[in-house]
Amino acid sequence: MQGPGYLVISGMTTLQRSLNRRAAIAIVVGGIIGSGIFMKPALMAGQLQSPLLLLSVWIVAGIVTLFGALSNAEAAALFPQTGGQYVFFEKMYGKGFAFVYGWAAFAVFNTAGNASIAYICSQYIHYFIPLPQLPVSIEQSVSWHIPGVGTLYPLQQIGLKLLTAAIVLLFTYINYRSVRQGSRIQQVLTALKAMAILALIAGILGSATGNSAHFTETIPHAPQGWNLLHAYMAAIAGAFWAYDGWNNITFVAGEIREPQRNIPGSLLTGICFCILVYLLLNLAFLYVLPVTALAQSDFVASDAATIAWGAAGGDIIALTVILFVLGSCNANILATARVTYAMGKDNRWFAPAAKVHPTYQSPGNALWFNAAWAIVLIFSGSFDMLTEMLIFVSWFFYGMSALGVFILRHKLPELNRPYRVWGYPWVPGLFVLFTGVFLASTLYTDINQYLHGQTAVINALLGSLITALGIPIYYWSRKPAAARRADA
Repeated sequence: MQGPGYLVISGMTTLQRSLNRRAAIAIVVGGIIGSGIFMKPALMAGQLQSPLLLLSVWIVAGIVTLFGALSNAEAAALFPQTGGQYVFFEKMYGKGFAFVYGWAAFAVFNTAGNASIAYICSQYIHYFIPLPQLPVSIEQSVSWHIPGVGTLYPLQQIGLKLLTAAIVLLFTYINYRSVRQGSRIQQVLTALKAMAILALIAGILGSATGNSAHFTETIPHAPQGWNLLHAYMAAIAGAFWAYDGWNNITFVAGEIREPQRNIPGSLLTGICFCILVYLLLNLAFLYVLPVTALAQSDFVASDAATIAWGAAGGDIIALTVILFVLGSCNANILATARVTYAMGKDNRWFAPAAKVHPTYQSPGNALWFNAAWAIVLIFSGSFDMLTEMLIFVSWFFYGMSALGVFILRHKLPELNRPYRVWGYPWVPGLFVLFTGVFLASTLYTDINQYLHGQTAVINALLGSLITALGIPIYYWSRKPAAARRADA
């Protein structure tokens, strides 16, 4: 039952509905816009070798992401509970499938994603403040070898790792002490991020150092036919990484005021804003860098800013990236702990994660569980490999959540749906179809590379295996039936 500002279940006060529409939009935008827009355009330009195709990828990926988000919004408005897709999957496919999703989220793509975002922030702080590093002999004295992946060195770049862990702990503590305070910080960081984006776009496009002919440049040896299709799908994967984080808002659905109105509205507003920003940023990059130079750039935004503003451009971009990534780090830490929180209600191993702090009204244990595992991944040095590996798995779950809209319409036709996905059945249907093509293309590429001896790139298969470990863990650790009934 819902009280004024609280959710009350079996007489026990749980998380408050303290997040307004502005906070919801800030979580969507803050969760999406991070380092991806600075890291991916060069790789995508090299894959496509066409400025127009590069621009089209950002539009197509944005529209596909919007279709998936709007499909999720119907389930979020129908079940506005903390935990997001974990809650949806329980209604769609049952507790076992929901736990496997929650396990994958905790074990790899939520916690490792938080770790990698904070690590990028540390790298750019290192640009201004040199961080300590151990002698090479000590760094290599401790190592872990993973067949098919490589050798990991936990003591390597110790200064960066310590700072990364400190950033994770800082934002965890802020969100532990107050959900409302964490959301306010997110709104401030998102507003600063928006101003920095507008300044960057206006500064580059307004400079006299660019050339609009770069937008229509043609490359003689650009990929054609099937090669172009594979190149386009590979570039789409890069754009999807940059758009990832849109589902953070569903994780905190139980803490949003008027969720039936604010969740769909924040997703529509936030993702459309991100599509526009990504398109304008790529136009700015192409304005000062021809696509061939863009493809060879190690840090496209820095190179573009240096051309537009001189030597100071690199410093300005480094500060901008720090600002962008801090906002993403806070948004992701705030949101992803809610999946761990939701798992605790059905699983005795995660049961402490379902407790809400009696004073701060935050999912305190879940936040600290996620932080602890993220720090383990930071010092293992494995989080980059894990996040790349689970791109495949995370998009599998995105597709299953959109497919679940059809299942819920069939299973529960009598429920009042305060929001119905626009364009049903075409919007969720096209998203499911596109996700299937994307997954098949990714799996084909992995298998093809594996057959040619590139054993270190079987990310999709290895990610699927780690996710599948959640099946036996679910049966070993689920609560007894009596305990589940007591929690209901």
